[in-house]
Amino acid sequence: MKQLLITPLALSAFLCGHTFAAESPAVTTNRTDKSDEPAIDSKPALEAKQAQTPGPGDHERKLTVAKRERSYLIHVPPQYDPKKPTPVVLVLHGAGTNGRITARFTGMNEKSDSAGFIAIYPNGTGSAGLFLTWNAGGLPEHMSRGKPDDVAFIRALLDDLGTVLNVDPQRVHASGMSNGGMMCYKLAAELSDRIASIAPVAGTMTTSDPKPRRPVPVLHFHGTADSFVPFGGPNGRGPRGMTFKSVEESILAWCRVNGCPIVPAIQDEPDKAEDGTRVRRKTYGPGKDGAEVVLIEITGGGHTWPGRSPLVGFIGKSTLDISANDLIWEFFQKHPLR
Repeated sequence: MKQLLITPLALSAFLCGHTFAAESPAVTTNRTDKSDEPAIDSKPALEAKQAQTPGPGDHERKLTVAKRERSYLIHVPPQYDPKKPTPVVLVLHGAGTNGRITARFTGMNEKSDSAGFIAIYPNGTGSAGLFLTWNAGGLPEHMSRGKPDDVAFIRALLDDLGTVLNVDPQRVHASGMSNGGMMCYKLAAELSDRIASIAPVAGTMTTSDPKPRRPVPVLHFHGTADSFVPFGGPNGRGPRGMTFKSVEESILAWCRVNGCPIVPAIQDEPDKAEDGTRVRRKTYGPGKDGAEVVLIEITGGGHTWPGRSPLVGFIGKSTLDISANDLIWEFFQKHPLR
């Protein structure tokens, strides 16, 4: 996976001095399970009563899933009311980074504060707690052997989160960058009873035949000049040994799942920034239960988060004509769990 890791490793080096704000002590759950089941153990109710309820600000929680310690970061917005169910947005990091870096890279905490949702940054697994990846599929068997079940981790995370914060179970959504975007597609396919909708950025499907329990709305952002996860699929420059679908294959697969027409309505966004990119929105649907698939195609865009200036040049151009965070939240608001 050398190619896929180049960008995140560079970003890690650039950002390692910028940590998730620690306005309060980390809240930790010390959980163990005595089997190979991916579920968490039977102590959550007691431990939840003992744990401090996270207030506004930034927190870390830990749990053990299938005998492996896992962690995630929580950003609670200032207007959080523990008496009211609150929406949650999972933000999944790319390969070679982690939750702390992704909070800064995406700027999603600022959107959390203005919109009032809880932002969650789960951590994958890997070296030294910094260079982490998701088991999102697409790897040959010899490379995927022994990797954790990250769908089970996200399910356990949501169970744990619900013990300390008032989560609206109808409004839990997932977004992610690159390998994290690929993981979004896996969650949509395998955890559709918990994930209302997804918004992958620069990450495509890794499987051929998703079979979710229900239609899952999809908002996908991708640059046509992305050299790390190429728009047209693997072209010899992608991660060695990894397979993934093209943007078109990913979009059409979810059009089939969601019962959406395969001919989109097309809208060109205004060229506000004159940054060498143009943005076209392709909307497929609505289909079953109002689900839709939306592609935000960024001509000239690289392996970047729209609306955020790239921190290093070699990942390509980032369009400033739109804000991914604004469009993601607008989309999530339209699509609660049905």
